[in-house]
Amino acid sequence: MEYINFEHNTVAAELVRQTYDTPPLAFVHSYGCQQNVNDGERIKGVLVDIGYGLCDKPEDADLILFNTCAVREHAEQRVFGNVGALKGLKEKKPGLIIGLCGCMANQKHVVEKLRQSYPYVDLVFGVDGIDTLPQLIAQKLQKHKRVLLDPAQRPVIVENIPIRRESEFRAWLPIMYGCDNFCTYCIVPYVRGREKSRKPGDILAEFRSLVEAGYKEITLLGQNVNSYGKGLEEQIDFSDLLNLLCTVPGDYHIRFMTSHPKDCTKELLDTMAECPKVAKHLHLPFQCGNDRVLKAMNRGYTAGQYLELVHYAKAKMGSALSITSDVIVGFPGETYEEFQDTLSLVKEVGATSLFTFIYSPRQGTPAAKMDDPVPHKEKARWMAELLALQEQISAEQMQLHRGETFKCFVSGKGKLGDNYVAARTDGNLIIEFEGDDSLIGSFQNVKVIEPLTYVLRGELERN
Repeated sequence: MEYINFEHNTVAAELVRQTYDTPPLAFVHSYGCQQNVNDGERIKGVLVDIGYGLCDKPEDADLILFNTCAVREHAEQRVFGNVGALKGLKEKKPGLIIGLCGCMANQKHVVEKLRQSYPYVDLVFGVDGIDTLPQLIAQKLQKHKRVLLDPAQRPVIVENIPIRRESEFRAWLPIMYGCDNFCTYCIVPYVRGREKSRKPGDILAEFRSLVEAGYKEITLLGQNVNSYGKGLEEQIDFSDLLNLLCTVPGDYHIRFMTSHPKDCTKELLDTMAECPKVAKHLHLPFQCGNDRVLKAMNRGYTAGQYLELVHYAKAKMGSALSITSDVIVGFPGETYEEFQDTLSLVKEVGATSLFTFIYSPRQGTPAAKMDDPVPHKEKARWMAELLALQEQISAEQMQLHRGETFKCFVSGKGKLGDNYVAARTDGNLIIEFEGDDSLIGSFQNVKVIEPLTYVLRGELERN
């Protein structure tokens, strides 16, 4: 593994300055997960570093860049649709540069499709190429030819990439990249590569700078944060890292995602319980409740082992703990009887909420080659059954908090009324209450007065 620092590209900056009569504008849109959102913030930072301004409308842009997601087929189709819609804009503005990057760009069939069917796409690069974007733009401006890079993995971590964060008080902080798990349904290890952990000193330095800049809610990112530290010279795991970060003084909460059950340790749960700065929210995807299906998914644990973790976490953190999870419905070969095991697990876990998906085959994964006899219409019926059950559980979970007072982070405008603001509890529950916009970006004590299904209505407690 190589660790390098980002360097300003003076050649690219000068070419940008010479090419445009006025400072050019860039439109960057990120699809998918929080890691993609953070990548998008760094893409914007790199573009600003070489002289681009940022805009909110593609029609105003001199450079349009889609930072893509490949987790589900629907996401890819949406990207291709949006790229296709730019053909007319390109005809009106021949100098417009259109680019596509991220996870989709790390798939050979996608790059080939762009090369053959989308001749007006000028730039294509993968997830590891953000620091090389100035060089690619310079190449495009100099040679006036398309720059479409074939998928490749770089065994490198680039530190100090410029960033333009979307919020002044909530920040994403990646601690590692890639994934080694190779779940049979998942494309991520193929497009994001193998696991790479950042050095703890680099993470600590960025974390400290965020706290000093006034950020209140900092979310640590990784495809599997529980495997942090593998491959580093220093002997450190994710629990150790949390304890290290919590030594930084300040008024903040630490969140993290995503955790893999097979690597979730009791030591990590102990750290969550013991560190006041660490939010008591555990996003722990179980995907399915049937052991045969879990084995076919290559998840590396059983339903019983998952429940053991959940019971331990609840025993350590009690009612302060909020659990969320992911569920895939209709994995290839899954029967309705096996799906019933998922419903049973859902009942026992009692998650605050679930992120649910009907299985979507991804080209290049083992699951895409498995027999899948259950029609989508039948899977949709299973999904409806799951959603109805979880809605009941979520409502019951919310009722438990009636009359309770939480220290909440006020994150933005609410949806219950024009004069409402929205806040998140330590356990990631949403509370909306009447309050002034000046409260956004601060911690406040809020009492729950009416639990709803997926949100709590509260009132501000004033000193």
